[in-house]
This record gives sequence, structure tokens and C-alpha cells, in this order.
Amino acid sequence: MTDRELAVSAWESLFRAQVGVLRVLGAEFPLRGMSLNEYDVLFNLSLQPDRRARLRDINRLVLLSQPSVSRLIDRLAARGLVSKHPDPTDKRGTIVAITDDGFDRYRDAARHHMATITELMSALSDEELLQLKQLTTKLRGESGQ
Repeated sequence: MTDRELAVSAWESLFRAQVGVLRVLGAEFPLRGMSLNEYDVLFNLSLQPDRRARLRDINRLVLLSQPSVSRLIDRLAARGLVSKHPDPTDKRGTIVAITDDGFDRYRDAARHHMATITELMSALSDEELLQLKQLTTKLRGESGQ
């Protein structure tokens, strides 16, 4: 197998594994009254300092287009799961914060979601999981912490 064929074969295997896992995870949503995309936004907000982020930063964290994220944030705000505030450092920007109710609802869904992920990933040993994490981090061009 040439280097090119090996690279393409490895990519195809990674891509098919990702699609398979995402199909299983997608099938569990809507979960606790939220979609997978809503969960993704709340998950990313929960990881930010003070559970808040600039809207443009959320756009970089999730895998949706900018207009889709804006509409999604508006729907979450209408349901009281996030709040929106003007960015004090840039009046054109918006700060999005997860509300206490939003965090509680996210955490409730996360418990179930994490159980599904744990079950899916149980096909791999702890050593393989660590190796997978290191490899995918390397592919993303990150330091691997």
C-alpha cells in the first residue's frame, strides 16, 4: 500500500467510525427536551469561564454555520436556557451565558449522554482510548494535553 493509499484508507476508517458514533448519539436526541445542537452549545458554554462566551467564539466551538448558531441561541434564550447581553468591550458583539436552569437541564441531559458515550467507547481499552485521544489531538494540530 502506498503512503497515499494508507492515508486515504486511514481517513476513510476514521470518518466511518465518526459517522457511526454520531448516528448512535444522534439517535438519542432529542434528549431531555433538547436537540444535539442545543446540547452542543450548552456543553461548550458550560466549559467557558463563568459559563459565558462571545457569540463569535461560540461560532468557532460548534459545527454549525454562523446564522444557524445565532438562530439556535435565540431559541435557547426564548426558552430561558441562555441569556444574551451586549459585549462591554465591543458594542457590536454579544455575550451568551448559560442560565442556572439551562445548566441544570444541560447537566441532566449530560448524565444520560455520557452513559451512551461510555458504552460506545467501551469497545476500546483504557490504553486504546488514551492513544485515540492523543492521535485525534495530533490531527487537530493541538499540543495533546
